[in-house]
Formats: sequence, C-alpha cells, structure tokens
Amino acid sequence: MIYWVTQSINSSMRLYYEQRHNPYRLAAGEKCQAPAAVAAFPKELSRPPRRWAERVYNLKRFTQMPRGGHFAAMEQPALLAADIRAFFRELS
Repeated sequence: MIYWVTQSINSSMRLYYEQRHNPYRLAAGEKCQAPAAVAAFPKELSRPPRRWAERVYNLKRFTQMPRGGHFAAMEQPALLAADIRAFFRELS
C-alpha cells in the first residue's frame, strides 16, 4: 500500500521487470570476481543452496542466520549489520 500511496510502485517493480526482460547471464564456467557474502535468513522467500552461490560468485562468507526473513534489515537489523561488518573485516 505504501508504494501505491507514495506513487513509487513503478520504481519498486523496475528490478523485477528488467530481470524478466533482460536477464543477466554468465557464460558457462564464468564467475563474478568481486568478493561476495550471503546472509541466509530462514524465512526468506527463496533460499538457494550455498553451492549455487559458490558456483557463480567469489563467495567469501556464507552465514546461516538464526532468525529473520525477506525484510531482514527491518526484522533483524543487528544480526545483518554484524554480519556485514564481519564480511568487510575479513576482506581487510
């Protein structure tokens, strides 16, 4: 409702539209080289296995979170912030 009332529904749907109409695809065996991390929240809508992330990303950290879901930044801000900080500490 907030998106409709604030007239921001178009910008909120843009990423879904672009992914559907112009998906980003890597070539076979190609990986994103930038260091990446995953914070896997148990009530997230989709929870791909770690091995999928490892196949495509330069995975440096994979954390199974004890609680939280799709809106993790609002539901479990302290857990998410601690994991992000730990990821960047490990890079330096």
